[in-house]
Amino acid sequence: MTNLPLVVDFKDIDKHSLSLVGGKGANLGEMVNAGFPVPNGFAVTVPAYQKFLEENNISQKIYDILAVTNVEDPAQLEQASKKIQKIVISSKFPETVFKDLIASYRKLSGRFASALVAVRSSATAEDLPGMSFAGQQATFLNIKGETNLQIAVRECWASLFTPRAIYYRVHNKIKHEKVGISVIVQKMIQSEVSGIMFSIDPVTNLKDRIVIDAVWGLGEMIVQGAYVPDHYVVQKETFAILSKEVNFQEKQLIKKGQETKEVDVPRKMRDRAKLDDKKIIDLAKLAQKLQDHYFFPQDIEWAMEKEKLYIVQTRPITTIEKTQKLQNSSQVQSENSAPILKGIPASPGIGTGKVVILKSPKEIDKISKGDVLVAPMTSPDYVPAMKKASAIITNEGGMTSHAAIVSREMGTPCVVGTKKATEVLKEGDIVTVNGKTGEIYDGNKTQGIKDSKTQSNEKVKNKNLKTATKLYVNLAEPDRAKEVSKMNVDGVGLLRAEFMIADIGIHPKEAIKRKIQHTFIDKLVGNLEKFCESFYPRQVIYRATDFKTNEYRSLEGGKFWEPLEPNPMLGFRGAFRYVSDPEVFNLELQAIKKVREKYNNLQIMIPFVRSPDELRRVKRIVHSNGLFEDLSFKFWMMVELPVNVILLEEFIKVGIDGVSIGSNDLTMLLQGTDRDNATVSSAFNEMQPEVIWAIKKVIKTCNKYGITSSICGQAASSYNELVEVLIKAGITSVSVNPDAVERTRQMIYETEKLI
Repeated sequence: MTNLPLVVDFKDIDKHSLSLVGGKGANLGEMVNAGFPVPNGFAVTVPAYQKFLEENNISQKIYDILAVTNVEDPAQLEQASKKIQKIVISSKFPETVFKDLIASYRKLSGRFASALVAVRSSATAEDLPGMSFAGQQATFLNIKGETNLQIAVRECWASLFTPRAIYYRVHNKIKHEKVGISVIVQKMIQSEVSGIMFSIDPVTNLKDRIVIDAVWGLGEMIVQGAYVPDHYVVQKETFAILSKEVNFQEKQLIKKGQETKEVDVPRKMRDRAKLDDKKIIDLAKLAQKLQDHYFFPQDIEWAMEKEKLYIVQTRPITTIEKTQKLQNSSQVQSENSAPILKGIPASPGIGTGKVVILKSPKEIDKISKGDVLVAPMTSPDYVPAMKKASAIITNEGGMTSHAAIVSREMGTPCVVGTKKATEVLKEGDIVTVNGKTGEIYDGNKTQGIKDSKTQSNEKVKNKNLKTATKLYVNLAEPDRAKEVSKMNVDGVGLLRAEFMIADIGIHPKEAIKRKIQHTFIDKLVGNLEKFCESFYPRQVIYRATDFKTNEYRSLEGGKFWEPLEPNPMLGFRGAFRYVSDPEVFNLELQAIKKVREKYNNLQIMIPFVRSPDELRRVKRIVHSNGLFEDLSFKFWMMVELPVNVILLEEFIKVGIDGVSIGSNDLTMLLQGTDRDNATVSSAFNEMQPEVIWAIKKVIKTCNKYGITSSICGQAASSYNELVEVLIKAGITSVSVNPDAVERTRQMIYETEKLI
């Protein structure tokens, strides 16, 4: 041991240096020698730590304390940790280690300077293919000066004996005596943006995905789960961006003066994407190169300073086998119940238990085996409690936060980034957590909702009547666009996507799998342009896909992607799909963006939205594609569910430009009947008082908030008396089938004359 260096530069170590500099140090040296963009630095080696133990004669004292500690007793664990850390921090720093440490620091700093450095721990058992210590040892940022550096190194040595680190070793049957610690000293990157990425999807184990999470400022907060990061998914080989979800961020961690502080993010940046498309792709290419270099999927920490990307750490993904097993057990009949809360799926599996809310790590002894742990976020101090939990839910964090990483390693279902779990869930509630979908359920409550759509197309004669209320047309077939555009209509109030998607023929997820999604997008662009060109400059409202699962299954490859549902009409449809599977929705958004480069009369309407939060999440996905940057872009919502009527003010506050009432669906759900079921269809009646009341309430609320209101269901095409009700209530527009255009325009004209 005496011949081994006490301090060593990154360039002099590689992946074979694990016993000398720990997992983190070995990987940094390996990356430097392979030419990856790694900030320069050095490692205080394991022999230096062992020299510290020997010179102070403290090894036996430490191991004697650990030998009599029951790690399942939080109080005992905490007491043992404090005793050991006090011994380490108060012991003398070896002169020889100090001498080499300062020589390397001065070399890193340059003449007459003291570099700002990050000081991180690197344990010899961490970052191995079978385990991850997930931030258990200490990290110190923006350290400057020789004295401060010496203090930080000793604090890192002491962090080998935090409660979480002790607990982890005992549960993974790692002998305390067998674990050494190195300390990494690295030039500090003052990152404007930072984050974590995986060279495969760590939740689904899809090998052709690269997943990137990003936050403003320094990256420590993303690991802690303090912020909900932006989430980007990139396809390997093509490096096509499959989905982007931009999340609002109020605070960031940055260097302020001589300190590292949490400060406000400037208002104009809070809802802005952290990375542009080029940087996302550049990062994805680095992730691919790292996996190719190591021949194993990687979990990578990165940072960006002055537009330059750096890799500050990489380690093998330790959870592949566990998440694969959990994937196979993650089937839940979610179509038979309504989730009470949703978040980001972080660790697959199903967990049911009693809710226990932990406001801080000091409360971890409240958790009993099988409870569902609910917290604002977790840190390594929560690990003993996380080990007992049947599932974990947090307000903050993304799929690369501490809660997500540790849950996947432990095989515990986990949902993060719910925003309000600690408010919505109550102590003692029994809940079921689906870590694969990000949903939390309450018992066996059910919610049956959905609709069917109708279409009817016939050529009609044009009249030149002018009305204050706009008259739109419902359309689906591109081949009819030019013909119908010649009618006396003000635009397309409902452009159904389903006909165009069916005409493309292949299931969108199958297209992604085959890496031919560009063909899918191009065909959709071609069809949309037919409508936009024919009606330009009149508005075209495109309703995003609202296929039933049985309809999707009929597409090429559909049987591999769609579940068999007992009642597809009330199943996996509409906005729920976009949130659950943004990759498919992203194909539509890319097509819309491409069309709008030529025709800015194309707008989007979101169908079947179950809650304001679901609408908010959909809007974030749309925002991530840059559509809101054009002020002419309009974002509409269908009103089809009773909840859309009851909570319309809350939906409007999310930020929508207009609504369109789907009277078919709204009637079915208000009356509890299925108009397509011959046995009960006679009970379906759109002119009943409850339906008229709901429609009037929607129009009144829209007028109150100054947004447009429309109707696109069959009722407006079928009932003249309903058109009269709509005009008198103050509706902005009416959208009908082509065969009803002439009659409806006449009816609107006559009613407006009376008013």
